[in-house]
Amino acid sequence: MENLRYSHNKLYILDQTLLPNKEKWVEIKSKEQAYKAIQTLMVRGAPAIGIFAAYSMAVFSADNDIYELKEYLDSSRPTAVNLSWATSRMVTAYEQGKSLIDEAIEIHNEDIEMCRKISEYGLSLLKDGDGIITHCNAGELAASRYGTGLGPLILGKENGYSFHVFSDETRPLLQGARLTSYELERAGIDVTLICDNMAGLVMKKGLANAVLVGCDRIAANGDVANKIGTGSLAVLAKYYNIPFYVLGPYSTVDFNCKCGDDIVIEERDGEEIKEKYFEKPTALKETKCFNPAFDVTDNSLITAIITDMGIVYPPFDVNLKEMLK
Repeated sequence: MENLRYSHNKLYILDQTLLPNKEKWVEIKSKEQAYKAIQTLMVRGAPAIGIFAAYSMAVFSADNDIYELKEYLDSSRPTAVNLSWATSRMVTAYEQGKSLIDEAIEIHNEDIEMCRKISEYGLSLLKDGDGIITHCNAGELAASRYGTGLGPLILGKENGYSFHVFSDETRPLLQGARLTSYELERAGIDVTLICDNMAGLVMKKGLANAVLVGCDRIAANGDVANKIGTGSLAVLAKYYNIPFYVLGPYSTVDFNCKCGDDIVIEERDGEEIKEKYFEKPTALKETKCFNPAFDVTDNSLITAIITDMGIVYPPFDVNLKEMLK
């Protein structure tokens, strides 16, 4: 599934806030619209945000100072390291006199290859007939071809595997319900939607053989920022002795971030909890809300981190760096 399109210096995105009920393509005509598209989750998922930001830098740099444009776009979702990684690469391309649109296309193509590699590594850890729990959305909508967290499932389907997927709804923005279930249904993969608090029962009944989740930032010690609720899922997986796999591009590893405590967690508007996707508010207007966008999953709860460069096992602080050699 495509999540963005570029043609003749025009940039379009599939508005993910309207899925699964409506597929609407929106042209992004300004840096302000690009910022809003990232901030409001019209485009979302760390790799997809990076790709979109690269195209935005290429399209809007003609009318904006590229350094100010980078800083502006980076501020839209501070936790997603792929965003600043992609904009930094575009600035470097600019300083080297390269074509910015060619660089953006190259970033996009590299992401497609990256997703393929992650999917192959991830599939090597699964068996035909496995039950899988997912959280949030880490498929093609969040990246590119195959995606990251859902990539092994989609690649497995192409190769004749049959999986039984339990998709957490993922409160409060319902990415699992609206996007993961939607993608897997379209891919012909057996998927059952569950409320977030049902995952423990699914594990207790022996219906899950593994948990697959994406990520937005990986600290140098292997602590991982993922969608809120992922940390609780990891605790459950540890208790029931179920492998908990984090899948994401190696570019998501932030060696300047020593541990999870150093990861800046974006806190979003509490109205998302009380009002979004509901016909009427579910709590009083004066009721306070705490709405962080991400958990930080402790590295001790993670079985392996699956990247495009290979599968990383503990100790993560050592083995993540080893991949650079």
